Amino acid sequence: MNVLKYVSGVLITLVLFTAQGCTDPDSVIDESTAIANHNWSYVNKLKYDVKIDDIQEPYNLYFNLRVSGSYRYSNIFALLSQTSPGKKTHTTRYEFKLANNDGEWLGSGSGNLYSYQLLLRKQYKFPAKGVYHFQIEQNMRDNPLHEVIDAGLRVEKAK
Repeated sequence: MNVLKYVSGVLITLVLFTAQGCTDPDSVIDESTAIANHNWSYVNKLKYDVKIDDIQEPYNLYFNLRVSGSYRYSNIFALLSQTSPGKKTHTTRYEFKLANNDGEWLGSGSGNLYSYQLLLRKQYKFPAKGVYHFQIEQNMRDNPLHEVIDAGLRVEKAK
């Protein structure tokens, strides 16, 4: 019985250390939001708040995206709005290529799902400390846009 308790304790400790080791120290935020019924409508704007403490540090911003193999297009258009602590909002429209002309998906695949981490800004320096509000919306002709599983935002310290 004591051996079982000892082995259980060692296993729990290993799991806790492993879980702590999996956190990314460069990541400020890395979140994705599930898209209801896999149908992303214009009104379903994804919202994220990011606290920036170090404005000397450059950051990389990414659009996280997962689509099913039934997604109809080889690209996606998205709008990223960034509102600074001073309440100034800047919106940029992006187009991302998701598949080659022959239909081969460019994302990493698992079953019928394809994941992407698409660069929005590289080596970006935030102009002021504080909380930035980000909003992401799909900007395709289809409304809703079918077969989008989830989407989100990653902000990391640039290396």
